[in-house]
Amino acid sequence: MNAQAGSAGSLLAAVDPVDQLPGREPRVGEPLAGRHIVVTRPAGQATHLAEALVIHGAKPVLFPVLAIVDIPDRKPLLDVALRLEQFDIAVFISPNAVHKALDEILRHCAWPLSLRVATMGKSSENALASHAVGNIADIISPQDRFDSEALLALPAMQEVRGKRVVIFRGDGGRELLGDTLIERGANVEYVECYRRGKPDLDPAPLLKLWEAGALDAFTITSSEGLRNLFDMIGPLGQAWLRKTPLFVPHSRIAEQAVALGLKNVVLTGAADDGLMNGLIAYFAKVGKHHD
Repeated sequence: MNAQAGSAGSLLAAVDPVDQLPGREPRVGEPLAGRHIVVTRPAGQATHLAEALVIHGAKPVLFPVLAIVDIPDRKPLLDVALRLEQFDIAVFISPNAVHKALDEILRHCAWPLSLRVATMGKSSENALASHAVGNIADIISPQDRFDSEALLALPAMQEVRGKRVVIFRGDGGRELLGDTLIERGANVEYVECYRRGKPDLDPAPLLKLWEAGALDAFTITSSEGLRNLFDMIGPLGQAWLRKTPLFVPHSRIAEQAVALGLKNVVLTGAADDGLMNGLIAYFAKVGKHHD
């Protein structure tokens, strides 16, 4: 595994997205200029990274590997909404959890001022701010790494004996956060507020780029997304992917990529900024793109 780090997705989009993102002037001569880089975030959540790539002259290819869908039964979520004041801490696992939960909750009641909010990542913090929930300065959120381990290491999540914690999340997922809080004496309740699925997309445009020698890199931001990608592109795509640089912001995803046989896995810093720094540093060393 290449452990180089920076300082630290809808149907397949057109391979040249400059027309999709007006008002952005690519910077000629930068390491990413002209490179096709696949962005695999869910539909509607890829714009920030795609725009950053365009600013640096790259050609982002949108290929979402996770579909975010509504839960069929909202009764458990509504039940929690009506008794939020019973909880001490509300944890939102992701921006999807923030939006899906709060869109429903805030239609029925106001957020209790005494209920502290915890989350992971700048995108989740921004999502909370967009709903005006919690005092931003008082949100429990790690600033260096954006995972359950980092959240659990914070002082506010250490002394939780006797406290009631509600965790808003998608279906399934890791149990580490809740299990650890229970071990520390907290009373934990999970609320499923969305489901993740595998999109039904045609990988042919990706295969065409690979065959033309024009697909330069992939970005992947979850282990589940990586598994979906591997399934979605089929045996031929898997063979190409094993030789294509894959940029990931977490060691857990990198380990899974190596287990799948990928040969060029680049571990970057966290979030979109970390991915961008890693991409720029990597391709600055590889050299200029030859059209």
